[in-house]
Amino acid sequence: MQIGIHSEIGHLQKVIVHTPGREMSLVNPELKDELLFDDIIFEEDARQEHLDMLKLFEAAMPDNGEIIEILDLARVVFNSSDGRAYFVEQLVESLPEKNIHLVEKKLKKLSADELLQFVVEGALKPVTDFTLWPLPNLLFTRDLAAVAGNNVIVSKAAKKARTRESLLMKTILRFHPLFDEVRENIIEIDPHQTIEGGDVLIVNEKLVLIGMSERTSFTGLLSISESLLNRGIEHVVVVDIPKKRSSMHLDTIFTFADKDECIVFPPAIEERTDNVVVLSQSGETIRAEKMPTLKQTLEELCGHPYSFIKCGGSDQMDQYREQWTDGANVFALAPGVIVGYERNTKTFNALIDHGYRYMNQFEFIEEYGDSPFNPEVEGKIAVTFQGHELCRGRGGARCMTMPILRDKLN
Repeated sequence: MQIGIHSEIGHLQKVIVHTPGREMSLVNPELKDELLFDDIIFEEDARQEHLDMLKLFEAAMPDNGEIIEILDLARVVFNSSDGRAYFVEQLVESLPEKNIHLVEKKLKKLSADELLQFVVEGALKPVTDFTLWPLPNLLFTRDLAAVAGNNVIVSKAAKKARTRESLLMKTILRFHPLFDEVRENIIEIDPHQTIEGGDVLIVNEKLVLIGMSERTSFTGLLSISESLLNRGIEHVVVVDIPKKRSSMHLDTIFTFADKDECIVFPPAIEERTDNVVVLSQSGETIRAEKMPTLKQTLEELCGHPYSFIKCGGSDQMDQYREQWTDGANVFALAPGVIVGYERNTKTFNALIDHGYRYMNQFEFIEEYGDSPFNPEVEGKIAVTFQGHELCRGRGGARCMTMPILRDKLN
């Protein structure tokens, strides 16, 4: 099986990423807000930080593990005339205000590399003077799709700046052989609805969390929930979260670290009540049950207690500061083995207090880079990596990863 995610924490086998490229240097400060960035990013440092993060992943993954660059997938698809034509036609239809139809024939005749350059950088001179904005958000592959069990949810971006990314992923899912085995399991929503992968968290084979955020619409959420409940998921837990930039997705305020431990931003998770609804299949209808808190919901549905570890520690000022720099957006490489930005020191101190061994990325690579990593033997580890430039994009380790295969938990 090439595709399958049955939890947030199973040992990572395959993950799709995008290492920052020239598109970062094409972000005009005057347009950064429209491009969903709070700051401009220095391409060279961001690229190196990302590559170093991937070395950390490699050290923790099995020998047959794969880190897949999304542009490599797109290049294969664009080498197919059908894939190239499908993408261009979808682009013309999805962005009518850009008048892309004026260069549609030219785009279809481009080589795979030329079309890829146009898609990511927004320009291809001297072949054509037609330009679009660059795609700096491609760094955050998490938002483009979500694997739930053996199903693949195709994201539909809420912001126009990310439309091309959604179309790129949709085309890859439709044409790339990597997804041949699950092509019948692809879930899409109506064009007027939205959902992004940062709002979808897989608890176990029967339970999925979906955040109702500023990026995931109510109707999009319901549509995905209905499809999942019709495909073997027993419960979809809807979490209503603050609709603002700092908490754009559920995974910016809540992520899983181990089977019974989560990293949470207390003001948006622990201090909010009556914001959780459990959706379940009941015959031909969907039953909705309101719950008081997310913690109580998880404990009742999973049958065991959970520890919520505070992003930023016990001080509220630290909580707000470290949530802003993605302290709650950790990524699990295996059960109890998580990675996050080193700058979030209070969060990592809280993890140490909960029994995690602390290591930086270089220590981890030195210890495990040349030998198989067995998470069952090594125990809980919280690993930091440098991200001084990456964090300016407002996304952490989970945001920058789209896992497509993990080991099932015992």
